[in-house]
Amino acid sequence: MKIRTAHHEDIPALAYLMEELGYPTTVEDMKMRYDRIASDPNYHTLVAEDEGEVVGMVGLHADIFYERNEDYARIVVFVMDSKHRNKGIGKALNEEAEAWSKENGLVAIALNSGNRSERQDAHHFYRRLGYEATSTGFVKKI
Repeated sequence: MKIRTAHHEDIPALAYLMEELGYPTTVEDMKMRYDRIASDPNYHTLVAEDEGEVVGMVGLHADIFYERNEDYARIVVFVMDSKHRNKGIGKALNEEAEAWSKENGLVAIALNSGNRSERQDAHHFYRRLGYEATSTGFVKKI
């Protein structure tokens, strides 16, 4: 298993992983999104590859605190193929996300996760990695 930066050839696997996360995504839609993300230097996408197959991903965005004179990373997507969970791959992805964040002078990592019952295992996983549940997110479509 290895962790590496995502590239264009990973788009079909990324679309599949979005489905695993509960967001139906076509390869065409993922290509459009990935092209925009990859062109923005504040984004960084890492994938976990196991025996040549992409089995997980973490997408990061470098952000600026309003309330502090420091910058932080926001995990905007973190997903593992359900057939490859509980093998330490997610932990390895998180460690690489932390390393990228530190290399880029970021002092913290934040993430949001839905308050749906099917996300409870993910919440336990995040806590095991050292994340604290400190806020509630809100969304309003406009």
